Amino acid sequence: MTDTDQTAKNGLTHFVLDAKASRFTVQAFAAGILSAMGHNPTIGISKFSGDVDFSPQKAAASGLRLVIESSSLSVSDDISAKDRREIERLMKSDVLEVDRYPEVAYEAHSILCSAVGGTIYSATLNGMLKFHGVTQQQQITARITAMGETLRASGGFTLKQSDYQIKPVSVAGGALKLKDELKFSFEIVAREQN
Repeated sequence: MTDTDQTAKNGLTHFVLDAKASRFTVQAFAAGILSAMGHNPTIGISKFSGDVDFSPQKAAASGLRLVIESSSLSVSDDISAKDRREIERLMKSDVLEVDRYPEVAYEAHSILCSAVGGTIYSATLNGMLKFHGVTQQQQITARITAMGETLRASGGFTLKQSDYQIKPVSVAGGALKLKDELKFSFEIVAREQN
């Protein structure tokens, strides 16, 4: 029996994430003596794929798989082209090491859903996040709206870079650096896959 057959047997519908219709960002925060003059960069994630099995009738989901291309992260703030290039160079080469770790992957085999009202659901995902070569448990909360053949999920989570053996960026001898904690926010669209 294929995964699709098993999904249908469980009364769930298979949805595929639509990255072009979605928004996924990371917020970093400045620290250090010069943090007041610093920049709290917002990083956009443009290339990701994945799928979820979900049933609005049962308020149930069986799993989510998400893969992000590390090289697709880019600064989305309105800053000079020179600053953008330098931040992205540091992020990709020194922080994320995209040549060594080209993907970030999240897989949740446990999703608890409850109806909030109408076609809106609250979901708690318990899964494993593989980031920078380290795999850790990561819980994510989301609000899901079911609209016919489309799902919309919004939510967020935080993580510490040090938990994934990442050293936060530091410049000017440490007078300006980024805090360890990152805040991820998402508004994901998924479409029914036949």
